[in-house]
Amino acid sequence: MSSHRFAVSLVAAFISTFAFSAGSAFAQTTVTSERPASFTLDNGLQVVVIPDHRTPVVTQMIWYKVGSADETPGKSGLAHFLEHLMFKGTAKHPAGEFSQTVLRIGGNENAFTSLDYTGYFQRVPREQLTKMMEFEADRMTGLILKDENVLPERDVVLEEFNMRVANNPEARLSEQIMAALYLNHPYGRPVIGWRQEIEKLDREDALAFYKRFYAPNNAILVIAGDVDAKEVRPMVEKAYGGIPAQPAIAAHRIRPQEPVPAAPRTVTLSDPRVEQPALRRSYLVPSSATAAAGEGPALDVLAQLMGGGSNSYLYRALVIDRQLAISASAGYQGTSLDPTQFSISVSPKPGVEFSQVEQVIDGVIAEVIQNPARAEDLERVKTQLIAEAIYAQDNQATLARWYGGALTTGLSIDDIRSWPDRIRAVTAEQVSDAAQKWLDKKRSVTGYLIKDTTAKREEKRS
Repeated sequence: MSSHRFAVSLVAAFISTFAFSAGSAFAQTTVTSERPASFTLDNGLQVVVIPDHRTPVVTQMIWYKVGSADETPGKSGLAHFLEHLMFKGTAKHPAGEFSQTVLRIGGNENAFTSLDYTGYFQRVPREQLTKMMEFEADRMTGLILKDENVLPERDVVLEEFNMRVANNPEARLSEQIMAALYLNHPYGRPVIGWRQEIEKLDREDALAFYKRFYAPNNAILVIAGDVDAKEVRPMVEKAYGGIPAQPAIAAHRIRPQEPVPAAPRTVTLSDPRVEQPALRRSYLVPSSATAAAGEGPALDVLAQLMGGGSNSYLYRALVIDRQLAISASAGYQGTSLDPTQFSISVSPKPGVEFSQVEQVIDGVIAEVIQNPARAEDLERVKTQLIAEAIYAQDNQATLARWYGGALTTGLSIDDIRSWPDRIRAVTAEQVSDAAQKWLDKKRSVTGYLIKDTTAKREEKRS
């Protein structure tokens, strides 16, 4: 069975393999040399083919447009739980056969769940693509679940919760920050779920969720590798074309939205295991899909200017000049269907008060607003963002993830391919305007992670 992964906004910074340093996943997306082809089957399955002929391998990645934010209240963690259960077999292929086949042919596989989507992928020799399609299409509708494999898997998820969240103070802080940032929107629920709700998930819950959301008209199939659309299309038609659409699935997801924040919020988490205090601040900001024209790229550039490496404003101010911290960074998570977060993270030096750090953060933001970035700084961070994206294209699976992540969160292939040009077009004034509009402290939640020196741990929230 594959090693399952889950990603969730701020928690991703600590526990998800999908986490990126300064800037968003979308910020690292750029154009490939050959334009991906896209077509849609009669049953609604969208297919994207990304040619990459450097090696004779191919990645198949199926993305379902459903994540933890689409769960029914009281059933948190269900999307991630079902991700685990998708490896429990079908009438055609018993549990373990899919994974064993991938291993036997020299491939690798995995799965992931986020706030907005759930995905499954295999990377195999190109001649094995047809077989992978047959397996994946079969489990789109043929999953068989029994209590004898559902209940033990629930225990596996609970152990994952213990390891990644309950025993990880930074992840627990991020969980609490998200809950405070999203008072009404379901992004406030952790992807892995709340423990007391995970404990009650059962076979009926998983099957109902599966039947409701797992259908071709709620999925995007991304094929990246040593193939082209002409040869892939008949393979996709044969494997997936006969699966009926689910007419009850809405074309657009509608979720409760956040009211305009009226006051800053704080979260303090103390834990005896903390050795390094930390300050995390998150602002509620628009995602690439919800931002006005030009705002998404401006927030990408702002994040890189403020916290993208040792030349960034926050790092220079906190680590080099004032020597108040051992690290400082910022990030904008643009690939999100609904409003997202602009986050700042600082690890203070011993003896430094959080108030000292916050004073510097607020000063840096004020400086960005009042004095637009110098031309050389702006050019530097634009070059960094685009260069990092170009270098990262060497990873075939990353290409598939870029496209799948963008397409399942409201963006288009044109959005992805035009991203470098939109970054180049960002002006210093746009960056200052974005900081003034969105880095308003009233829109923020600030989290403090401290060592608990008492016998009993406690969490305080204000």
